[in-house]
Amino acid sequence: MKKNIVKKFMYIASITATTVIFAACSTAKTTSKGNQATGSIIKIGENMELSGAAGGYGQQQKQGIQIAVDEINRQGGINVDGKKKKIKLIVKDNKTSNNTSASVAAQLANNDKVSAIVGPATTNAGTAQIPNITKAGVPSVSPSATDPSYTLMKNGKTQKYVFRACFQNNFQGNTAAKFVSNNLKAKRVAIFADNSSDYGTGLAKAFKKSFSGKVVDTQYFSEGDKDFNAVLTSFKSKKVDAIYVPGYYTEIGTIIKQAREAGIKVPIIGSDGMADPKLAKIAGNNNASKIYYTTPFSAKAASTSATAKGFMKEYKAKYGSEAPTFSALAYDSVYMIKAAIEKENSADSEKVAEGLAKLKDVKGVAGNITVDSKHDPEKPIVVEQLTNGKVSKTTEIK
Repeated sequence: MKKNIVKKFMYIASITATTVIFAACSTAKTTSKGNQATGSIIKIGENMELSGAAGGYGQQQKQGIQIAVDEINRQGGINVDGKKKKIKLIVKDNKTSNNTSASVAAQLANNDKVSAIVGPATTNAGTAQIPNITKAGVPSVSPSATDPSYTLMKNGKTQKYVFRACFQNNFQGNTAAKFVSNNLKAKRVAIFADNSSDYGTGLAKAFKKSFSGKVVDTQYFSEGDKDFNAVLTSFKSKKVDAIYVPGYYTEIGTIIKQAREAGIKVPIIGSDGMADPKLAKIAGNNNASKIYYTTPFSAKAASTSATAKGFMKEYKAKYGSEAPTFSALAYDSVYMIKAAIEKENSADSEKVAEGLAKLKDVKGVAGNITVDSKHDPEKPIVVEQLTNGKVSKTTEIK
């Protein structure tokens, strides 16, 4: 009798323990971080500045993203577990608003359950989404957030879910300083930087730190400014050899126009914010000579790459113009995500983040991409030269 009672007790205890174990596993599964990808599609979100102050850049990036998604889907999709899964792109406009960007990221991660996000375009909007994507365990790749601290936490450690396809400001500023010294042989330079965001001020700081000559003056302008004549006149009186203008084409086009009209013929050098055909339209083709800017993508330099040639052909067929830098970077961002998914053989968002951190020699329009320990891309950088509003020469800086 006692024997049977003991056996019965042990049996009940065994069943109870097993139930607890399975319950614990079930609980762990439902509370695990990240989105689990199921079904025959892979959801990728787009958190982009499609309107507002940076809408021009966002629209270009949207075009590059769409070309990449269409191309991948035409080829059957992304390979996971030996099966091709097509991409479902979910597009949302953050309106160049930090608050909206944070909200959009939360919607994409928590409601739409995306595996990864492309965007935002700007550092400020990108930074605003970081708390929400980190909490959800969903990685993002920004095509153009260039602030050095964008991928880093305050303690200097790398943000697990934050990646970019572009160079950070320090690298661009350092490269421009070397080019101005070594290639243009300029010794006296004035800096005229956009202080509306960390983009212009960060580039100015990096340039100043690396330039081997003398920075004779540093002045600032703001987004939306129209009259730059007073500052340009002061530069002219200081007999500068070149002017470094980190900022965006919207204001720099006018700066170039007013500088040339004031008789300032020295080289004007800037960054990838100038890499847009609208720059020459604003400045006027006749004024847009001896203009240089650092860029991660040059259609002229990339013409020998099969990947770049295919992208440029597709872009021109679809949109009727030459592919701009920001479209190329956005295109590469999608392919970085594809490579990460295939590397990990999983579209679960946590695994995608792990895959992005391990990327090596991924073929991109802007050169082969390897992601470093700070989630920055290692790839070539080019300086484009404009003559009469057209790209006349490219120089790869190593």
